[in-house]
Amino acid sequence: MTNSEQFKASKKYYVTTFYDFLTLEDPNIVKTDLENKAAELKVRGLIIIGTEGFNATISAESEESFQSWKQFIRDYFKLPGQFFKDSESEKSPFRRFKVKIREEIVTTGLPGVVPPEGINHHLSPEEWNRVMKEEDDFVLIDTRNWYEFRLGTFKGALNPNIEKFTDFPQYIESQGISKDKKMLIFCTGGIRCEKGILELQNKGYHNVFQLNGGIINYIKESPNDQYEGECFVFDHRVALDQDLKPSKKYGLCPHCGQPSELKISCARCDAEELICVDCAELEVKKETCSKNCAHHWTVRPGKKGPRQVLPFELED
Repeated sequence: MTNSEQFKASKKYYVTTFYDFLTLEDPNIVKTDLENKAAELKVRGLIIIGTEGFNATISAESEESFQSWKQFIRDYFKLPGQFFKDSESEKSPFRRFKVKIREEIVTTGLPGVVPPEGINHHLSPEEWNRVMKEEDDFVLIDTRNWYEFRLGTFKGALNPNIEKFTDFPQYIESQGISKDKKMLIFCTGGIRCEKGILELQNKGYHNVFQLNGGIINYIKESPNDQYEGECFVFDHRVALDQDLKPSKKYGLCPHCGQPSELKISCARCDAEELICVDCAELEVKKETCSKNCAHHWTVRPGKKGPRQVLPFELED
């Protein structure tokens, strides 16, 4: 291993995910302020902002910058009790810092629908465990997309098998679940459920409970308990294991971008890569490591060639 490789391998990144619903009068001003502070502290990540609030995951290479960023968020938004879900990573979750302005800070198809201040049927990880272990008259539903469910979920959870959260309320109604039935819903970090529970309550389901802080908070408090497998995250870590460490099992499929775990040796360039189970059933894709190699292997079957170097691999 070269000195450069050893240096990269020894790096530690401090990661946190956080959100809040609050009124932002001018998201463009907020965007500029966040970008300036991130540049000052050398923070990377993605923050989605809108008139209804913010939703973010960021990383920093030093604990000092990490803590300074969190204090900046508390002060800037006047949220002294802001809830941060922290973890650490040996590899950078992000290559740069971005702020995106959107109508919704989490895509639910419910713009303008925001949770009330305070607690709305939230269960702590401890309370969640108590229901799962001591009760039997409830239904447990994963609100995430099908590919997130595939990587891991709670014991006994139903899989709506949806492509996007906007399909979730329709799924619930199609199941014929009694409006009085106790229902437990969960998502990655809690934000989707904040809106989802409101839609269910508006439809007459008043015995619905949501996991406070989502799967990430649950694993932090109760690893290797009622949640099985890993938790998909929307950054370069791909998924988090039961220690909230980046997945050593999953990557992102170079052909379709879905979580992947099947190791192949590329027929064209001999590079090792992880592809997903769906692409493994398709000709050409099942034996190539990238769209580039798939194209060249299709045009000239049997012709070997070098692996394509990706732009981010050229960074120091």
